[in-house]
Amino acid sequence: MNIFVCIKQVPSTNKVQVDEKTGVLKRDGVSSKMNPYDLYALETALRLKKQHGGTVTVGTMGPPQAQAVVKEAYMMGADEGYVFSDRRLGGADVLATSYTLSQAIQSVGDFDLILCGRQTTDGDTAQVGPAIAEHLGIPHAAWVSRLEVEGDGVNAEQQLQDVIETVHMPFPCLVTVEQDSCVPRLPSLKTAREMGDKPVHMLGLDAFLDTDPNHYGLAGSPTQVERIFPPESDAGHEVWEGTDSAPKLYNLLKAWKFI
Repeated sequence: MNIFVCIKQVPSTNKVQVDEKTGVLKRDGVSSKMNPYDLYALETALRLKKQHGGTVTVGTMGPPQAQAVVKEAYMMGADEGYVFSDRRLGGADVLATSYTLSQAIQSVGDFDLILCGRQTTDGDTAQVGPAIAEHLGIPHAAWVSRLEVEGDGVNAEQQLQDVIETVHMPFPCLVTVEQDSCVPRLPSLKTAREMGDKPVHMLGLDAFLDTDPNHYGLAGSPTQVERIFPPESDAGHEVWEGTDSAPKLYNLLKAWKFI
């Protein structure tokens, strides 16, 4: 079974500046890490590989420095890794991002299963995974907390709002993985030494099936951010001394209508 895992490099801090003209994050000079939700997707893929054989390929769309998260995936046990990097891909919204990844995945190979994290910590839309499946024309399931291979497909247990639903999907299909599905492993020093010289494959727009630049990046994004800004901090505090703090706290909470 051949599995593709979508991963992403995200800022490791919430103090990120925003380009006022484009509305996109300024990532230069900001420390980054692998999107935490993607770790669960990768761990799920590695466990399925151990049970059923096959390969685990990871891929991310981003600048060249995104190679760092691919190398981290190598240290966890991934077999191959790609960075889809091209200036023409920058500034993409959900539609353009999902279309880019659908074209990139097809350019890499044929996969039985595509796994994504539930969402990313820098976008929080939780829409890219299902949108990739729609572009590829394959079945998909979101918020999956348990996944097992059965016959020619997978059984996926979805955590919906009021019920738990189990669906069977034939290959190829796409699943977005919930964070309570498993405990991600730590990168292995032994694997890191073995994978130390393993190359990260770099692909640009010209390697995709559809090379029309109008379908990618800002040009292919029908939605634009009108304004984005960090929230203002108005946190304050009071220091009370003495033995009458309880009544004062009660009156304050009542004035704020908390009680």
